[in-house]
Amino acid sequence: MNNDSLKKRMKEHPQLKLLVHRFIMHPVKTRPNWWIRLFDFLYLKRGKGSVIYRSVRRDLPPFNRFSLGRHSVVEDFACLNNAVGDLIIGDYTRIGMGDTIIGPVQIGNHVNLAQNVTVTGLNHNFELVDKRIDEQGINKKLIVIEDNVWVGANAVILPGVTLGYHSIVAAGSVVTRSIPPYCVCAGIPARVIKRYNFEMNEWERISD
Repeated sequence: MNNDSLKKRMKEHPQLKLLVHRFIMHPVKTRPNWWIRLFDFLYLKRGKGSVIYRSVRRDLPPFNRFSLGRHSVVEDFACLNNAVGDLIIGDYTRIGMGDTIIGPVQIGNHVNLAQNVTVTGLNHNFELVDKRIDEQGINKKLIVIEDNVWVGANAVILPGVTLGYHSIVAAGSVVTRSIPPYCVCAGIPARVIKRYNFEMNEWERISD
């Protein structure tokens, strides 16, 4: 039975889904149980020459995809989480020290995330004021970081955002909407402050 057919069967049988989920995930720590993590080498896809430092928190259950490309690095004290959506990281990409990556997220090749960056495709529902927020579930939107992107330290990338090819996110920015290719963005919320002009062969500042 493949992964898709198993997911379909569990949707049709809520009690089975609950039982399987409890076997895989710790109910308080919300991370895979230790006996699941023992076998993560069987279901986590890692390319040749890739490195995940020992201090990295791997909240990576087997019911969603995780892939780390060739010669990519996940530095100390980062957190990788695919519990609510796939987490795909390309080749020659660096996930910086203390970064938090929560799927669904797709990161391309030759991407550099500096320290303490948060990339999260997950949001909590909160609209019903007569119910606790933790009772209202979550929603998720795919984040796409295209090839050759640099994200500065302490930046936050929010659900549904696409960072275009060769775009740059300044340190400390909060990116709430997609950034086109060959652009520099900065601020809270982030806005485009520079764009590469191919006719002039130079970066030009965007006026307010």
